Amino acid sequence: MRILHIGPRYFPVRGGAEIYFGEISSYLAAQGHAVTVATTDVLDFEAFWDPRRRRLTERETRQDGVRILRFPMRYPPFPVVAYPAIRRLLWLLSLAHPLPVVLAARLARFTPWVPDLWRWLQATDEPFDLVAGVNICFESLLEAGLLFARRRGIPFVIYPLTHLGAGPQPGDDALSRFYTMRHQVNLVLHSDAVVAQTPTERDFYVERGLPLERVLVAGPGIHPQTLLGGDAVRFRSRYHIPETATLVLAISAMAYDKGTMHVVEAVRRLWAQGRDVELVLIGAVLTPFRHYLERLPAVVRERLHVLGTVDEDEKRDALAAADIFALPSRTDSFGIVYLEAWVYRKPVIGARTWGITDVIADGEDGYLVPFGDVAALAEKIAFLADHPEIRTALGTGGAQKVYARHTWEHKHALVQRLYLDLVKTKPCA
Repeated sequence: MRILHIGPRYFPVRGGAEIYFGEISSYLAAQGHAVTVATTDVLDFEAFWDPRRRRLTERETRQDGVRILRFPMRYPPFPVVAYPAIRRLLWLLSLAHPLPVVLAARLARFTPWVPDLWRWLQATDEPFDLVAGVNICFESLLEAGLLFARRRGIPFVIYPLTHLGAGPQPGDDALSRFYTMRHQVNLVLHSDAVVAQTPTERDFYVERGLPLERVLVAGPGIHPQTLLGGDAVRFRSRYHIPETATLVLAISAMAYDKGTMHVVEAVRRLWAQGRDVELVLIGAVLTPFRHYLERLPAVVRERLHVLGTVDEDEKRDALAAADIFALPSRTDSFGIVYLEAWVYRKPVIGARTWGITDVIADGEDGYLVPFGDVAALAEKIAFLADHPEIRTALGTGGAQKVYARHTWEHKHALVQRLYLDLVKTKPCA
């Protein structure tokens, strides 16, 4: 097959969505398929709306047999203000039901604004058999891919990675409404196939009219054999963390919606109780979290281990050293890092949000707490700190789940079979 994958960022970025799409792309290339990835030049996430952030300069490269084409971000005037303003306007248009979704779709092309990608798709005569796009929050790229596929008469596959929030129903809270706007849902409904991360994400779109037979539930996986090997002693020694201390680890972009502030505040509560707890934070430090850190008392900042982005060896060491993994996020459609923690037999704590409840079995391989509930989060950390036997039992339960259902060997074949079936039933025009 000749496959075109479209997404907002790609290697060397190592976020969850990038790892997921990169793994699928690399696998398909290794199977002999010709895989091209069309993406932006964004390196730092905030570069989608802030031209001062880091971007990549190389326009075409290869990685693991995958051809990567990078198209530059363009910005409207005053982009730091304009980007969120346009997103909010899109949300308002989504509420105005008499308005056709095409109006919102046209406006969404500026968030992000990648006109060179649209022009390339209009002009290229390269042959492709299938197009797939990832991440519903970057619908301008998905629309470009869908329109290209329709002009060519080839299948379009969408990986929405929908954040369904913590409301009374999936998609029914203030944040998740920015991922479930009418023009976004319309893109999913018009795709030839949808790769959902969880049964909850599948059901969300089926309830809105997507035929069940068009949906494949195939969330991320991991390669346990390459992830294992971390050195706990080395990590604790490097950061002067005593063996007697309970080490809480969080790995994600550091942001309010990821629950990072809540983890910090929960640990501060435990410190006030005199508990011996250490907190390690790994991931990109986004601007709002940096401002939050700057407002903390110096004595608190000095006790936190804010490592930022680290290499894979350092991450493995951190996972080996941790006692508890905490990611109480409301902006994860699955959370590949839960799988990584489970391989190291660590208990996990997540937020009770739609989709994550499909991933974490509360009381069996981790705990779920209400998003933003610092007291509940502190209580679970304290309980796990006091009960090492329960930490072991929960971590073991998670590891069993990973090996049974969530290795890449399980997921690769599902996606390749989907692609092959689509191309077979809808051949290239």
